[in-house]
Amino acid sequence: MGDLSATVRRFSGFADVYDRFRPRPPAALVDALCLLAGVERPSLVVDLGSGTGTSTRYWADRAARVVGVEPSPDMRAQARAATAAPNVAFIEGFSHETNLADDCADLVTCSQSLHWMLPDPTFAEAARILRPGGVFAACDYDWPPLMPHWAAEAAFRRFMAGVHALERSHGSAEGVARAEKSGHLARMSASGRFRYTREFMLHHPDEGSAERLVGLALSLGGVQSLLKAGLSAAEVGIERLRDEAAAIMGPEPERWYWTSRVRVGIV
Repeated sequence: MGDLSATVRRFSGFADVYDRFRPRPPAALVDALCLLAGVERPSLVVDLGSGTGTSTRYWADRAARVVGVEPSPDMRAQARAATAAPNVAFIEGFSHETNLADDCADLVTCSQSLHWMLPDPTFAEAARILRPGGVFAACDYDWPPLMPHWAAEAAFRRFMAGVHALERSHGSAEGVARAEKSGHLARMSASGRFRYTREFMLHHPDEGSAERLVGLALSLGGVQSLLKAGLSAAEVGIERLRDEAAAIMGPEPERWYWTSRVRVGIV
């Protein structure tokens, strides 16, 4: 599965960009997960791989307590600096080693993070810290979002194809733990940790511009790894994407739609 320390390094050094440009969870997610867990106000939500805290702060008004678990010092520092809610805390740890108590949580979530984790140990840890009937939920976005200009999406996809080719040729992704998102539900079901599993989708509006599209590109660990390896923005394809996006989209924000794929398991 790869080296988790390599994954931590991959997501170091650009927490501010990540926090600025990444999407927030869909508004409907909180109601859907509380419905499945049978609670109106969870006593504790644990957010694994919490990053800069956007998916953790999301629960501040709906849960008595929220804990984000994140191994990257950069990401944790950004999360703490951006969080004022007294019921939200961030701790150092991996998804399979939280050091939290048994049966302590109503909900355990992973937002855009499960594919960077060790699946089976993460499922085992989630099942350990969830109370009976508690819900584990992994939420991932389809990239890129639905935009008014199909040509901008095509430009982003060309950019990503180039990034993947550079990763292969430069070996910048070697040793990094990664599981394909499409296999999340099957792995959850096969783990034997959950009595019930299913997948559902939520669609939520957002807005973005040419600057936001380039920012999304810069928020990707693979892009940042290539830049850290010494490639220029032009060599990575950032400059071309910026020029294409500006010509297609312009500077004004437009309506976007994200699709969130949510895989849930009940213990």
